[in-house]
Amino acid sequence: MTETLIKVDLTKSAYDNDMVHNRWHPDIPIVAWTEPGSDFIIETYDWTGGFIKNDDDASDVRDIDLTIVHFLSGPVGVKSAEPGDLLVVEILDIGAKPESNWGFNGFFSKNNGGGFLTEHYPSAQKSIWDFEGMFTKSRHIPGVRFPGLIHPGLIGCLPDPNLLKTWNDREIPFVEANKDRVPPVGTVPFAPTAHMGRLKGDARDKAAAVAARTVPPREHGGNCDIKDLSRGAKVFFPVYVPGGGLSMGDLHFSQGDGEITFCGAIEMAGWLHLKVDVIKGGMAKYGIKNPIFKPSVITPKYDDYLIFEGISVDEEGKQHYLDVHVAYRQACLNAIEYLKKFGYSGAQAYSILGTAPVQGHISGVVDIPNACATLWLPTKIFDFDINPSAAGPIKYLDGSVQMPIAPDK
Repeated sequence: MTETLIKVDLTKSAYDNDMVHNRWHPDIPIVAWTEPGSDFIIETYDWTGGFIKNDDDASDVRDIDLTIVHFLSGPVGVKSAEPGDLLVVEILDIGAKPESNWGFNGFFSKNNGGGFLTEHYPSAQKSIWDFEGMFTKSRHIPGVRFPGLIHPGLIGCLPDPNLLKTWNDREIPFVEANKDRVPPVGTVPFAPTAHMGRLKGDARDKAAAVAARTVPPREHGGNCDIKDLSRGAKVFFPVYVPGGGLSMGDLHFSQGDGEITFCGAIEMAGWLHLKVDVIKGGMAKYGIKNPIFKPSVITPKYDDYLIFEGISVDEEGKQHYLDVHVAYRQACLNAIEYLKKFGYSGAQAYSILGTAPVQGHISGVVDIPNACATLWLPTKIFDFDINPSAAGPIKYLDGSVQMPIAPDK
C-alpha cells in the first residue's frame, strides 16, 4: 500500500499542522524524506486552510486575510537530490478528500485582493460547486455542468538563499514604488501570519521576516495555475536546496485558462499520488531556468467551441501596443456580455469562465498595434444551445438564482 507522507485534518487549523507551511524560505525544515523512484500520497488543505465555507454567504470571501495563503503540504525531500539537479515529479492520481466533496469559486473585493476584472466586479461574491464523480455543477449557476480536470494550482521546490534574495530585491521595491495602488501590484514578506512548518523560535521569526509569499509563480515553479497538470502530467523542477524541498497545495477541481477570477478555479481540499525521480545535473544539461511541464494525457473532450476575440484596445477605447493582458481581458468581457443575453448575470458568466474548461490562446503578437487573444468557450457544458442563430438568444434564466454577494464594508 502506498504510504501517505502528509495527512491533514480538515476539522483543525492548518496552523496546528507542522507538515504545512504558507511561505517560501530555504530554512523551512523538510518534514518527510523519500527515495528516487518512489511513489507516495500527500493530503492538502484548500488554499485558504478552510476559511471559505459551503454556504450562501460571501462575507468569508470579503473578509479573508490574504496574508495567510497559500497553505502548502511539505516540504518533501528526495534523497540524492542536490542543487543543480532536476526533480522529476509525476502525478499518478489526484482527487478530493471524501469528507469534502465540494469546492468554491469567488471574486475578492477590490479592496482586498481584487482580480482580473475587479473594475467590473469590485464586490466579493462566490459560487459553491458540488462534485458528482468527475462532473460538477453549482446551485448558484444553473444550466451548466462539466467534467473536472483536477490539478495542483501550486507546486514547487524551496529556494536557496540567493534565489530568495533575488525575489525580494525585485519585488519589494516594485510594490513600494506602487504602494498606493488598489488592489496592490504584489505581495511582500509579512511575518505575523507566516506558518513556517517545523521552524520554531528565533530562527522562525528571523526567517518569517524575509520569507516570500506564495502568491506568484517564480523560477522554482510555485503558483503557476496550469490546468493540464492532472493525472499523467510530469514536471521537471530546478533543485536549489538539498533534497529539493517539494511542496504543493491549492488544488483545483476545474479551471479555465488564466484562472481569471483569482479566488479562481474551483478550489478544494484533496490528495495527490506522486512519483519522484532525479536527473543529476539536469539544470545545466537542459538549460533550465524555470520548470518545464508535460501535460496530462487526460482532458475534457469538447469538439464545439465559441471563440471570443479580444484586441489590445481597452474599455475606454484607448490603444495599447501589442498588450496581451488587455486583449485577453477584452475577450473575457466579450464572452461575459454574450452569456448575459441568455439570462446569466455578469458575475455568473464571469464565474463560468474561471471554472469551466475554457481555453485561452495568444493568437497574435506581431500585427501592430493590436495583439489578439482568444477565449474558447465549449458549448456543450450548457444545458441549452448558446450558438448564434437568426432567432436570437432564448433566455434560459430568469434572474431568480444569483451568486451570493457580500456588501462592501
